[in-house]
Amino acid sequence: MSQRKITAAPVRKSIHVKVPQARAFEVFTANFGRWWPRSHHIAKVEMKEAVIEPHIGGRWYEKSVDGSECEWGEVLVWEPPSRVVLSWRLNSKFEIDANVDSEVVVRFIADGPSATQVELEHRIASSDAEAIRASVDSPQGWGGLLTLYCEEAQK
Repeated sequence: MSQRKITAAPVRKSIHVKVPQARAFEVFTANFGRWWPRSHHIAKVEMKEAVIEPHIGGRWYEKSVDGSECEWGEVLVWEPPSRVVLSWRLNSKFEIDANVDSEVVVRFIADGPSATQVELEHRIASSDAEAIRASVDSPQGWGGLLTLYCEEAQK
């Protein structure tokens, strides 16, 4: 018997980065492992890197220092340089959970030739949707992560 899914209000965050749209997209996706904090992992051992594979159906996952891998979700939409949509399969305890059905939608909106507005929306459907929402909307969640992303993009 599957658990009843609850839909929480989406978490919405945005940040303005002083780089062209293509660079903003590239840093978020291809350079994901450079800005994603090593503290944000689900494996039992230390994370070596975080990866987004650049195609629909690609994996969104972490590689651990021991060579193991943990998938967080997959790439649902791949539209460089304007949009990427990732599934999120982690519950409120940050464990892989097939009953979690949520998406992280990231839009990269050009603001002239040398700046980009990055808009992130995390839509959550899960039996523990409100707990997931509280976690990803916390200071250590998407707001803080987008700040780290912006710092890497503007280097």
